[in-house]
Amino acid sequence: MKLDSQDLKILSILQVDIKVSTERLSEQVGLSSASIQRRLKRLRDNKVISSEVAVVSPKAVGQAMTFLISVELRRDNVNCFNIFKSKIKKSSRVQQCYYVTGEADFILIVTAKDMEDFDEFTQQMFFADSNVQHFKTSVVMERTKVSLALSL
Repeated sequence: MKLDSQDLKILSILQVDIKVSTERLSEQVGLSSASIQRRLKRLRDNKVISSEVAVVSPKAVGQAMTFLISVELRRDNVNCFNIFKSKIKKSSRVQQCYYVTGEADFILIVTAKDMEDFDEFTQQMFFADSNVQHFKTSVVMERTKVSLALSL
């Protein structure tokens, strides 16, 4: 799908505030409300807008700790990558997972309520998985910037 400058402006605004009204978008982009609605439908139908979600404060829901984890799998089993991906997708603790190049195979962003909760997660996800060769954890001291907004 080809995006024009008005599509990009709409997306830039929505990345900051998905609840902005069609009327406000119309004013900021310089299009009629009907045109904005048609563009939004097209952006959603073509999966340019892939999801509309509430961003919840982890601390507010008892998930006060965040961890960055690099995971290295045993590479003697080709299927282990698909098995690991499937397991990660099912875990509510994993906020994000990236299959990467370099020393690690995956980088995870994980939340937990405390160290005991995190230890339980590592036991289930890593120690109990014979395909996990090594994992390395960094504890987040401060959430300096958290965003999924793209530079448009």
